[in-house]
Amino acid sequence: MKLIDTHCHLYLKEFDIDRERLAEAALASGIDTILLPNVDVDTVRAMHDLADAHPGFAYPMMGLHPTSVKADYMEQLAKIESFLHTRNYCAIGEIGIDLYWDKTYLKEQKEAFKKQLQWSIDSCLPVAIHTREAFPDVFECIHEVGAEKLKGVFHSFSGTAEDLAEIRQLKNFKLGINGVVTFKNSKLADVLKGATIDDIVLETDAPYLSPVPYRGMRNEPVYIWKTAEKIASIYNLSLAEIVEATRRNAIGLFDVVNKAR
Repeated sequence: MKLIDTHCHLYLKEFDIDRERLAEAALASGIDTILLPNVDVDTVRAMHDLADAHPGFAYPMMGLHPTSVKADYMEQLAKIESFLHTRNYCAIGEIGIDLYWDKTYLKEQKEAFKKQLQWSIDSCLPVAIHTREAFPDVFECIHEVGAEKLKGVFHSFSGTAEDLAEIRQLKNFKLGINGVVTFKNSKLADVLKGATIDDIVLETDAPYLSPVPYRGMRNEPVYIWKTAEKIASIYNLSLAEIVEATRRNAIGLFDVVNKAR
């Protein structure tokens, strides 16, 4: 079984002491691909270094995370955009709107999100969307830019049944499912009964959101297997069937990864 982790921040400082060991462990466990979403201007070099050290295993994205959008967002976006012309990326990401921590820059977040959605269209790349307490705003921006022209994944999906229904109407979007689905008090498992395995890709969001029984600890790539096992139980499928289906979904969505196959 060969599994794809569609959202992993293995380049962050939390992994500086054992990054190579974790990459080797991931490969040994059957994870043959990890996708690396960018955060901001300051994370680009570390992300590129990891991708360059592991060609064919680690694939970078490029984008400005919504919690990094401040008053100087236009300057930051210009710097981020300049990287798009320097190498191949598997997606525009991680981008979106986050109103959980702070609503101060909602207007700026929406403008930055729409601009980066347009990059996705112009570059024919999918988007990795971060949304927290912001589904109405995210949907509004997607439709304003052109839903029919976009494709991508709602990273770390934890929305309601109504949010799920609206995403499925978009046609060209998948649900990125991580350790949250294993949490005791999460309602996500029930919500996902309104989807099919064809709607899902797997992710860790490492170092965040470790699945049970590792909740509260630093998340690691190999922990994605616990999420895969939970998804198998939700859809009453074998682990091998889950890995095969989510792999097919990921390769179909991320063109650069697909071309490398």
